[in-house]
Amino acid sequence: MKYFKRENYLAPIRGFYHDADMIKVITGIRRCGKSTLLEMIKDELLESGIPAAQIAHIKLDRRGFKNITTPDALEAAIDAVMDPARMNYLFIDEVQRVEGFEDVLNAYREERNYSIFITGSNSYLLSGELITKLTGRYLEFEMQTLTFDEYVRMKEAYGKPVDANLQAELEEYILVGGFPHAVLLDTLEDKRKYVEGVVAEIMEKDIRRRAKVRHLSVFERVMGYIINNFAAPTSIKGIRDYFVNVEGLAITEDTVARYIRILENAKVISRCSRFDMKSRRALAGEQKYYLADLGIYFSRNTDNRINYGPVFENLVYNYAKSRGYTASVGRIGQLECAFILRRHSFEYAYTQVAYTILASKTTEDREYRPLELIHDNYPKYVLTADTLLQRRSGIVHANIMEFMKDGKLFE
Repeated sequence: MKYFKRENYLAPIRGFYHDADMIKVITGIRRCGKSTLLEMIKDELLESGIPAAQIAHIKLDRRGFKNITTPDALEAAIDAVMDPARMNYLFIDEVQRVEGFEDVLNAYREERNYSIFITGSNSYLLSGELITKLTGRYLEFEMQTLTFDEYVRMKEAYGKPVDANLQAELEEYILVGGFPHAVLLDTLEDKRKYVEGVVAEIMEKDIRRRAKVRHLSVFERVMGYIINNFAAPTSIKGIRDYFVNVEGLAITEDTVARYIRILENAKVISRCSRFDMKSRRALAGEQKYYLADLGIYFSRNTDNRINYGPVFENLVYNYAKSRGYTASVGRIGQLECAFILRRHSFEYAYTQVAYTILASKTTEDREYRPLELIHDNYPKYVLTADTLLQRRSGIVHANIMEFMKDGKLFE
């Protein structure tokens, strides 16, 4: 099967294909395409002239490899297919299945003729021993599920019908989400059922087994609250107060914080911190949490109505991350800027996100005013669903569907 190339993730890794000193760690929510990305890298190595004999792919969750559970067994499996006298390219999926894998990988890394790429269970891979033993010796490359432009292009690549009405296509993408396999399914029902299965897999493998949550019913209620309130300002104290005062559930702030960390480690949610533009400091207290994929929300809610405000914020947040930006919620006095985006060392951009700014002058002012108060020359955007675009203060007003479909950067 020919793979749909994820150029947003291949491009940042290419410079390290032959780097034997740094272990390349691919992270991301389950089923976002990490293993397929490894296959794409392998294909590019072969196309560049690297002999197949110098490339090995050990898939620890597949037949023939499941009995590899100890460091000695992993080392033996690697030695059986690799020649230490030449440069080797080693790919390992689900490496966390081997307890103590860190020492094995570091030993091969120190030989300086193994370029190593790994994926694994997100709630485990970048915690504990890996960070302790390999600090400064690995690079993390985080994957997202398909962004809207990738979703449309993947449908085209596999001969799936693409609606000429871009808004209808976006609505389907919002309801289904961007898990790559869902694109290959034909009906909305099948796509939703698949995403439900992915969420159930995360609950079982990344949470029930790995995180060892004792009070699963309590955890699920907290998880449900976070998922149903994505993109809303949220504090740990506020969540705790809600469950204590509204639902009569005895829960501590420490427990709420731990449950949120579990969801973050499993890449189900991503924390977006608040940043004060005047003091240039991060703000404590309320944060925003965005979903790794909107399919997570709609797989847990039977109501297909779309609240475009938080949905558009979530789309832009994930889209920006897929392009290598980090995002913060900006505060300018009493006003809020949806996102401050940072890319590389000194590249900034600011963006507001709304369904429309054409409803009233008050609505327009609410979105433009925070950007007008930022006195620098970095790019500023207002992204909406409007097809009639405003011109004001040199700020770019763009249609969110066209912006994402064209794969544009904030520049």
